[in-house]
Amino acid sequence: EVSRGLLRYRHRRLDAARRAAARLGRRGACYPWQSGSDGHEETQELHLNPRSGRWLPDHSRLQHHVGSAVAYNVWQYCEATGDSAFRAGEGAEMLLEVARFWADSAVYDDHLGRHRIRGVVGPDEYHDAYPGADRPGLDDNTYTNATAAWVLARALDLLRTLPEPRRRELTERLGLEAGETDRWAEVAHTLHVPRHDGVISQFAGYGDLAELDWGAYRERYGDIRRLDRILEAEGDTVNRYQASKQADVLMLAYLFAPRELHALFRQLGHDIDEDTWSATVDHYLSRTSHGSTLSGLVHGWILTRARRADAWRYVQETLRGDIADIQGGTTGEGIHLGAMAGTL
Repeated sequence: EVSRGLLRYRHRRLDAARRAAARLGRRGACYPWQSGSDGHEETQELHLNPRSGRWLPDHSRLQHHVGSAVAYNVWQYCEATGDSAFRAGEGAEMLLEVARFWADSAVYDDHLGRHRIRGVVGPDEYHDAYPGADRPGLDDNTYTNATAAWVLARALDLLRTLPEPRRRELTERLGLEAGETDRWAEVAHTLHVPRHDGVISQFAGYGDLAELDWGAYRERYGDIRRLDRILEAEGDTVNRYQASKQADVLMLAYLFAPRELHALFRQLGHDIDEDTWSATVDHYLSRTSHGSTLSGLVHGWILTRARRADAWRYVQETLRGDIADIQGGTTGEGIHLGAMAGTL
């Protein structure tokens, strides 16, 4: 009942998500990163760096991957409960409209021979632009592209398995055009997954960023969880470095079991073997400052399959999150319920 109620909250705001997509010149539904009660985007446009005293642009509203999270939750709920009425009704509408948005967001690149999703921000909020760029957003965030491909594939699965009368009714109601689902299938198999130095790239061009001297910064500042604020106060920007706030590429292994994740990459034309994935895990673990309480939670789960001692250390950090106020004063503004729930 609770899960269905939360999903119906999203469905009641589906029209607002459609209007948001239309403002971007796209079809489908674009759910807000931070939703107001009426479904409109309420994400701040400026944020204060208390280290420098400067107000800075906040581009976190470009985290369009929140739509994939809505679709994922719809699918998980229906799989867990067998709620066929919700699956064929509100759930189908949300899943199909998010899929539609992703298909309309993808642009074909003749040089790569792949589709690309450009101008977004991934789960790692440190990176919101390329160094020196005059506009925000990154290209081919792997988490965004992979979850978009997953949504498109599940939307096609749903349409195939719906009873014909309901499929026809839904097609007419949503105004799905002839050939539209053919494009969904094409994009679901051709979204770009960038790589560099034998690992999966967080986004296109990530491997070209500078390496940070992590030891020097830890020695100078001690707690570097909010590395973005430290660098900005120095007149620098974290956008120049291979440094993440929290799990981004690795977040995929939190959502999908190993077999599912490998199948998803194969769907996109990539055979990501265990060595490549292990190297990817090591690469980002050593380049993450854990500036979010969610970071330890996700990394702990990922490591349970191979390094249980390390995994427990990350989980313990999550459990301490608000007790020890490890984020430096944020607990006073509100406890971290997402991290708390995840530890269960």
